Amino acid sequence: MGGRQATVRRPRTAAAARRTAPSGLTGREVVIAPGGCTGWHYHHVPLMAVVKSGTLTRILSDGTVEVHPAGATFVEPAGAGNVHLGRNLGTRPVVLQITCALTEDDPWSVAAPAPRGAVPCACP
Repeated sequence: MGGRQATVRRPRTAAAARRTAPSGLTGREVVIAPGGCTGWHYHHVPLMAVVKSGTLTRILSDGTVEVHPAGATFVEPAGAGNVHLGRNLGTRPVVLQITCALTEDDPWSVAAPAPRGAVPCACP
């Protein structure tokens, strides 16, 4: 097959990066200490997460419990109907790499009350 091979290069300046990068795409590392939790919350946009180390236990608004060991990936859907809680029940820190598309003024998460019938987070 003829033609040129596609290549990807890093932009040379911050201004060039803003012109070529998807609008608002950002990343963040989140660390949850042993015994810690995120508190009940939701997100305005979907988040994509990779568990870099530790084991994250997520409790969803319907009571479902999901356990994500190191190496696992998951997506947290957007919206107030997707309230959830992240806990570190292990002895090692949970380290998450999070990617999402936020506008400059959007918060990473929005605190929310525990869903009906759920136990409030009593983390330190």
